Amino acid sequence: MKNFLKRISKKMTKKNKKKIYKKLRKIRKKISKIKKNKKKNIPKSKLKTTNNNENTLRIPKNNEIKPEIKKIKKQETEKKIYKSKDYIVYPKHGVGQILSFSSKTIGGIEVQCYDIKFEKDKAIGLLPINKQSHLRPLATINQVTKCITILKGKPKIKRSMWSRRAQEYEQKINSGKIYELAEVVRDLNKGNDVIIDQSYSERQLFEKAYERILTEFQITLNLSHEDTQKKMDKALKRNEIQETS
Repeated sequence: MKNFLKRISKKMTKKNKKKIYKKLRKIRKKISKIKKNKKKNIPKSKLKTTNNNENTLRIPKNNEIKPEIKKIKKQETEKKIYKSKDYIVYPKHGVGQILSFSSKTIGGIEVQCYDIKFEKDKAIGLLPINKQSHLRPLATINQVTKCITILKGKPKIKRSMWSRRAQEYEQKINSGKIYELAEVVRDLNKGNDVIIDQSYSERQLFEKAYERILTEFQITLNLSHEDTQKKMDKALKRNEIQETS
C-alpha cells in the first residue's frame, strides 16, 4: 500500500495528494469507530458467562458458615440481703452458711445465686438471689429464750389420727419458723425412758425437729454442741427422767 501511494504521489499534484490523505484519514477514523462499536455491542449473555465463571471461583457469602453468637439474657436481680459467711435458715434443709456468690446460666438466662453450705447434709446448694425471701436469718437471743419457754410448757396433742398429725408436724418443720419447730419438739418429746412407746415415724419427726433447733441454738448462743444439748434437755426435762430411772 505504501509503495502504491509512493508511485501515485510521484504522478499526482500536491492538491490531489492532500485530498487523498484527507480521505485516508477519514477512512481510518471510521475503521477505529467500527472497532469500538463492536466492543460495545458484545451481547450481555457472553459477559454474564464470563462473570459467572469468575464468581464460581469465589466463595459466595451466603454459603459461608458464620458462628452463631447467642446472647445470654440476664435475670433481674434483687439487692443482696445476706453476705458471705452469714448463717441462714432454709426451711427444707435447716441451718446453712453462705459461702460465696456465683452466676449460673439456666435455660440461656444468667442467674445470680447464693452458694449455701449445709453442714449436716454435707452438701452445697444454690439459691437464686431473686428467691432470697425463702431464707430467714438466725433466731435472736430473745427468740431463743421464748423457744425455751415453749419447750418447758405442757405438750398439746390433738385427738386425731396419727397420719393427720404427722402431716401437720411435717408442715411445721418445713415452714422454718423457729416457734413452730419448738412446738413440734415439745409435743413429740417423751423422754429417753419412753422411747419404746414412740413409733418409728414419730421418733423420726422428733429427731428432725430436735436437730434443727439445736444447731440454731448452738450458733446463736455461741455454745458447744454438748452445752446446747444440756440446755435443751433441761427445758424438756429429759435429764430428770434419766436420773429417776
